[in-house]
Amino acid sequence: MTCWMLTRVLTAMVCGLIASTASAGKTAAVVGDPTAGEGVYARCLGCHALAYNRTGPMHCGLFGRRAGSVAGFSYSRAMQHSNLLWNRKTLDRFLANPLKVVPGTAMGYAGIADKKERTDLIAYLEQAGKGQECRK
Repeated sequence: MTCWMLTRVLTAMVCGLIASTASAGKTAAVVGDPTAGEGVYARCLGCHALAYNRTGPMHCGLFGRRAGSVAGFSYSRAMQHSNLLWNRKTLDRFLANPLKVVPGTAMGYAGIADKKERTDLIAYLEQAGKGQECRK
């Protein structure tokens, strides 16, 4: 095999590797199923609602909001000082184990161990936050 042919073969292999890595990265950014997430959210309804505060704070306007910042809601000092900004990544970490992510939080829920359920719940919260109930 000539040097020129070897270069072409290696270039093709590298390009293939880059393409497969890029597509794997796209698959890793799973969006979630909001319909399934609504079912997961049913477990949250004992303490939370989308558009109003209950035992826990409302979830409308959640994305991009600083943790512990809903006016009129009484948060734990731990949550007020957590420095979290709610987005997909921080919600995923928090929902997996609230007490580990924010030690001292008043949210006594043990968390959602299943990654798919968390991803679906986050997709639901994101979609619901743009919905009719949150636009009131």
